[in-house]
Amino acid sequence: MYEKQFWQSGIQYVAGIDEVGRGPLAGPVVTAAVIIDDHFDLMDVTDSKQLSAHQREQLYLRIIHEAVEVNIAVKDNHFIDRENIYHATQLAMIESVNGLQHHPGQLIVDAVPLQIDIPQTTLIKGDQKSISVAAASIVAKEYRDHLMAVYDQLYPGYDFAHNMGYGTQKHIAGLRTQGITPIHRLSFSPVKKYQ
Repeated sequence: MYEKQFWQSGIQYVAGIDEVGRGPLAGPVVTAAVIIDDHFDLMDVTDSKQLSAHQREQLYLRIIHEAVEVNIAVKDNHFIDRENIYHATQLAMIESVNGLQHHPGQLIVDAVPLQIDIPQTTLIKGDQKSISVAAASIVAKEYRDHLMAVYDQLYPGYDFAHNMGYGTQKHIAGLRTQGITPIHRLSFSPVKKYQ
């Protein structure tokens, strides 16, 4: 467990941060910051992409219950269009950290370096190396998936409940026949051409 070295050096609160939703053509980017302690024992916690929807949902509930603290930040498609997806992701990650009640002494961030005044370790594939980053990845994905299921009800015809806003054939077919929705990212290709 990557967090152990920090706990052993006397840092009480270590936060793992991850994001979901950088690639889709529609919907927000969602980030989560999760603080766990050494009693946190969810061996099944791993990269959210490797889990079934049912496993993810069960783990999400346990993480919310057993973590020291969880905080989520959401940046919508308008914010993404204005700031660009990379910067929107960074700002959401910073917001999810700043919203924590327990002030972390160390951050473990999945792949995206942050301009924040807290020591950080940036890991490539952090959700496979750090349990708190893996937990953050599950929380962010569950939260975003539920949002996209709601958007699927509001904007039928794009298959949002299944593609989560990614550019699948059904999604592109929806764009072609129905045009864009209020949650589409206008700065993303191929959305631009359906405006």
